[in-house]
Amino acid sequence: MIPVTEFRQFSEQQPAFRVLKPWWDVFTDYLSVVMLMIGVFGCTLQVMQDKIICLPQRMLPNQTVPLPNRTEVDLEKSSLLAPIAALPKEMTGLKTDLDLQQYSFINQMCYEKALHWYAKYFPYLVLIHTLIFMVCSNFWFKFPGSSSKIEHFISILGKCFDSPWTTRALSEVSGENPEEKDHNKLSASRCSISVAPEEVNLEKTQSLRSIPEKIVVDKPTASALDKKEGEQAKALFEKVKKFRLHVEEGDILYIMYVRQTVVKVFKFLLILAYNSILVSEVQITVTCNVDMEDMTGYKHFSCNHTMAHLFSKLSYCYLCFVAVYGLTSLYTSYWLFYRSLKEYSFEYVRQETGIDDIPDVRNDFAFMLHMIDQYDPLYSKRFAVFLSEVSENKLKQLNLNHEWTAEKLRQRLLTNTHNRLELQLFMLSGLPDTIFEVTELQSLKLEIIYNVTMPASVSKLEDLQELSLYQCCLKLHTTATSFLKENLKVLRVKFDDSREFPNWLYGLRSLEELYLTGSLSSDVSKNVVLESLRELKCLKALSLKSNMAKIPQSIVDVSSHLQRLYIYNDGTRLVMLNNLKKMINLTELELVRCDLERIPHAIFSLSNLQQLDLKENNLRSIEEIVSFQHLRKLTCLKLWFNSITYIPEHIKKLGSLERLYFSHNKIEVLPSHLFLCNKLRFLDLSNNDIRFIPPEIGVLQSLLYFSVNCNKIENLPDELFFCKKLKTLKLGMNALSLLSPKVSYLVLLTHLELKGNHLEVLPAELGSCRVLKHSGLIVEDTLFETLPSEVRGQMKAE
Repeated sequence: MIPVTEFRQFSEQQPAFRVLKPWWDVFTDYLSVVMLMIGVFGCTLQVMQDKIICLPQRMLPNQTVPLPNRTEVDLEKSSLLAPIAALPKEMTGLKTDLDLQQYSFINQMCYEKALHWYAKYFPYLVLIHTLIFMVCSNFWFKFPGSSSKIEHFISILGKCFDSPWTTRALSEVSGENPEEKDHNKLSASRCSISVAPEEVNLEKTQSLRSIPEKIVVDKPTASALDKKEGEQAKALFEKVKKFRLHVEEGDILYIMYVRQTVVKVFKFLLILAYNSILVSEVQITVTCNVDMEDMTGYKHFSCNHTMAHLFSKLSYCYLCFVAVYGLTSLYTSYWLFYRSLKEYSFEYVRQETGIDDIPDVRNDFAFMLHMIDQYDPLYSKRFAVFLSEVSENKLKQLNLNHEWTAEKLRQRLLTNTHNRLELQLFMLSGLPDTIFEVTELQSLKLEIIYNVTMPASVSKLEDLQELSLYQCCLKLHTTATSFLKENLKVLRVKFDDSREFPNWLYGLRSLEELYLTGSLSSDVSKNVVLESLRELKCLKALSLKSNMAKIPQSIVDVSSHLQRLYIYNDGTRLVMLNNLKKMINLTELELVRCDLERIPHAIFSLSNLQQLDLKENNLRSIEEIVSFQHLRKLTCLKLWFNSITYIPEHIKKLGSLERLYFSHNKIEVLPSHLFLCNKLRFLDLSNNDIRFIPPEIGVLQSLLYFSVNCNKIENLPDELFFCKKLKTLKLGMNALSLLSPKVSYLVLLTHLELKGNHLEVLPAELGSCRVLKHSGLIVEDTLFETLPSEVRGQMKAE
């Protein structure tokens, strides 16, 4: 016989699965065990005891009732003994002359032929039906499509329930100090003298259900969250997010549970229907008519079903259990179909805990939470902590503070190009609170940090003047906004999404420099980004790296005090530049990659302009350069990275020029009039097609920097070496075959490039350039070795 323990796998699950077994599933599991025991008990009786006992019956031709089976000897004895009937006699049974084997044969035949099938197989039916009930109750725990989600959910649920962060988060959002409340309770109990000691004890030992969780939690213990526990909680947040996305897509768990419940209801109705009809077929006495007279001498038998009485009682008992099981299944069906189990609201949890951003969930995720509530709502409450972004942000903040201490942040301080102490933070989950302890900080640079809120404690950084936000979504506390309005001087913003653009910058009335990098289409620049720049009354420098087709009107609104304007387009043509005429105070203007084909005429009206940069445009002709003579203060002109083929002669009228950039163009001939700009100190003509340098270059007595790298120059005029103030001379990547000994005139030379020419030897007169060192002489190693040893030693000496 199969022992009951073999069926444990159908009724027992992992202990953790109990959270997904509501009371009706637990109740029906116990009912299944009882019904299983009935079946096993019945099957055991069927095997261990005789099933049926039969005796033959003799029927006389004229009688319908069987007579006792008497022999002739018995009849004679009865006639002889009739006169002395009053005398006592020994009672004897009817003899049948059948042996034991014949009785066994008759019993077997009558059991198979005469006994009703229900009376024979009732225990096995009970066993089979009970096993089906057990399978239906636990099938969704075994089905691959649902069991994997259940196991994953149970694992996450247990970790969330036991996580120290759950306790800390619930205690922090309570809005009440547990220690203070306990203290008030103790004080009240001491003051109430009339209270009996028994009542005091009852008050102190109130039930856990009546105590809010924020009181049960010991706050000092909850606040002590070490780094390892913080990392584990952080991992739990990620697991919950991924699991939610995975489970909310479908409803397989709900469907499987509904199907197994429907099967149980159908099975209950079926069992109740046919058992109610057939239970009466279990009878103690059974008449058996079998044609075996040639073997036994009898055709009619009267049989006794030995276990009929017990089976009848067991069947009625079994029907009662099935009825209770079925009613429970019907209640389960009602709960499934008349409640919205595919949606779960945390409204109660939000009200109790104060965590307002816990989202409602749906589909299988909602169904599992409904099932958990049937076990214990506390699980859902503690699990909800890991669905809250506010809770996650608090945890990230805590981990950040552990990782980025004030000492570590001070070690990362560097001095930037503007001589400010700068701290750069890259790809963090938030802004560490410890940063506000570094009070000497002057420049803060945040890169790729999302959903950051600047707290009121930023006011501790009294020296903060510069803020850089590269792909950061920064929000400000009210107090932080007031502080930045008064103190921030420089703001740099690089954004890929309009949500990353800080709308609070419009109120920074002390802002002097604003650098914006991002996509600014015509609509966005008008409606979202640059509409209110007119409020920045102290703004002096504005840089826009974008793809604008025209200069926004809002820039013109600040033109009265704007001094530096930098526009970097991505190759989009910039048109309608007449607005530049209104920016009369501009001293620096950069129009880079704006697809300009000619120098805009509006620039010639900027009488205060000192520096102009037209880099990476599409300039081919610069005949308009003559108009620059009206810009008396223009000292720097950058026309590099264009397609200029020649320099007009009237460039000589730009007498105020000190720095001139013509590199990366297509210039072939240098006009001698270029060198009439005798104030030039910086001249860059590299990366062109120049073959000859006019001797008029000797006029540039103020020249400090001269570069003709990457040209086709074969000879150098001796007049070049009369520019005795030269400190940097770049002649690399040309076709020079000889360097004049007059290079010794350049006694102030510190940097000389000759690499990439056809030189065979270097003149020994380089030794007269006392300031020139080996690190400043860019030549091939073999060419350097042609210098006299004393010259080489002089250059190598520090």
